[in-house]
Amino acid sequence: MVVGGFSWFTGLGMSEYYPVVKVLPEWRDEDEDMGSREKFWYRESVDGTPWLFKYPRENTGEHWAEKIAAEVAGLVGIPHARVELAEVEEMPGGRGTVSESFLEPGSRLVHGNELMAFVWSEYNQDLRFRQSQHTLEKILDMLNAPMEFRDRDNQLARGFCEYLVLDALIGNTDRHHENWGLQPVGIQGGFRLDLAPTFDHASSLGRELTYERREEILGQEGMGRYSERGRGGIYWSDADRYGPSPLHLVRLSAREYPHMFTSALRRVESVELNALEDAVTRVPPGWMSQRSREFAVALMDYNWNQLNILLRDVVE
Repeated sequence: MVVGGFSWFTGLGMSEYYPVVKVLPEWRDEDEDMGSREKFWYRESVDGTPWLFKYPRENTGEHWAEKIAAEVAGLVGIPHARVELAEVEEMPGGRGTVSESFLEPGSRLVHGNELMAFVWSEYNQDLRFRQSQHTLEKILDMLNAPMEFRDRDNQLARGFCEYLVLDALIGNTDRHHENWGLQPVGIQGGFRLDLAPTFDHASSLGRELTYERREEILGQEGMGRYSERGRGGIYWSDADRYGPSPLHLVRLSAREYPHMFTSALRRVESVELNALEDAVTRVPPGWMSQRSREFAVALMDYNWNQLNILLRDVVE
């Protein structure tokens, strides 16, 4: 069966299914309040590494979307939080994902909303949705602001733009101002603030769609319409009512800041389509429907081709 530019097959061939981590209820440490999904931190031992278990919202594929997105980030060479499929043992409906903490002991993530409010006093850091001041221009200005974490070589800003390319490839619409940040990293004589690995990609790959809606999009409506009409969490202008789709945001941004995007776009171009397909195929049976798999593959197929067209436009 062929979906877009991919040859879809039911056997794994050389691939293996992703492992499923078993989480014991007694490992539970504390609940995590940030975000809209039920989640909790746990450790296998008192001094063990903290992991965050997330439940998918009802009737969504947020768990498999989170895992596939992390694998695709690895294929594109983008620093990302480690994510595994997981089950809480002895609990019905206990499937989800676990994400390993990337923070050094005793440190905390400085979220984007805090950073933006630090630079712009009028920025409402508590407004999570429709925060039109959360524009790419302001984000890049903040990352290059003359503060203690000043980025003299544009590495922070360039890294953030790489995250946007990943969002465009997987259709991640949830890059709001709490879904990125800076992390303290210890150095001799103190610390510096670096861009945290990209995390929280559950709002991607059509994870919210019903079977019927996927049928409509894959059939008469077309994948392009679905991808292009998505509303992202980053705005192009603070006068806009909605943020552009992740794909269109990268189109606008790469033409405005080509030096920030060309490297990541080239890495996307170098990823084989079969490797993206394999990232979906490796989800174990029973975790993801066949139609969901076909849709996720077709969405990445469309976005991959559009990003390659953009790359040719930018470098010419």
